[in-house]
Amino acid sequence: MTQIPEDTDTGRHGYRKTRIQESGRDAAVDEAGTSREQLLIRAFVGLADTLVDDYDVIDLLDRLVGYSVELLAADAAGILLADPHGALRVVASSNEHTEWIELMQLQADQGPCVDCFRTGAPVSITDLDDTTSRWPRLAAALADHNSYRSVHALPLRLRGEAIGAMNLFHHQPGPLPATDLALGQALADVATIGILQERAIRRGEVLNEQLQTALNSRILIEQAKGVLAEHGNLTMVIAFDRLRSYARRHNLRLSAVAQQVIDTDLAETVLATPTTTRAPATRKR
Repeated sequence: MTQIPEDTDTGRHGYRKTRIQESGRDAAVDEAGTSREQLLIRAFVGLADTLVDDYDVIDLLDRLVGYSVELLAADAAGILLADPHGALRVVASSNEHTEWIELMQLQADQGPCVDCFRTGAPVSITDLDDTTSRWPRLAAALADHNSYRSVHALPLRLRGEAIGAMNLFHHQPGPLPATDLALGQALADVATIGILQERAIRRGEVLNEQLQTALNSRILIEQAKGVLAEHGNLTMVIAFDRLRSYARRHNLRLSAVAQQVIDTDLAETVLATPTTTRAPATRKR
């Protein structure tokens, strides 16, 4: 997991002396020997490494925060992700103060990250002191407790679907260069692909489990129909109607009744259940 370094004295476009620790690899990055291009390669390779069957989403987002701080020379970064009900949650931050600011945005229900998520578009604030009228509740909450002067929010999105947003914080006011904004969005997009892939895998697993359960239930029902048809000298259609009628009359799951027909002497009781089918009651020999 990426370790976020302590703040050091650095300009908007400078680089910190840090050590990036990546799972499964040892990589020391220092100011003298590593260019931004090399850091960029490491970032995309590191994010791509997480796109495996058993990767950890939180680790992915923590890496995204770390790479964003490194590559975009931000003083801090934080990520909010929408839960299944569409409510934003803080899932990653480079320090506790950043997490607190993110929580204040959620509590106030306004701010750059909230607007970014709702619109699916980047939100750049060059000076937070000028946003009192735009986000009065947030401004009041941050009064005398915010050390950041500018913030840039980038959406985590894919084909217009926003699933969260990332905030880049700077101690000094001012815009973020267009190239940095584009790079930040590219990093966020890669992470978004990973998150949506993980969700798709989970949905697929659930669907597969549901399908298997349905198939297993169908097998039980077919077996129970055979038992009822044999005991009652019925067609399979009438046998199924008796089974279904009994389940509905007693508010039971069809598969549960089928299991009891197979395992117990419930068959006689089920056979006595009135049928709604008008087909002949006996099968032809």
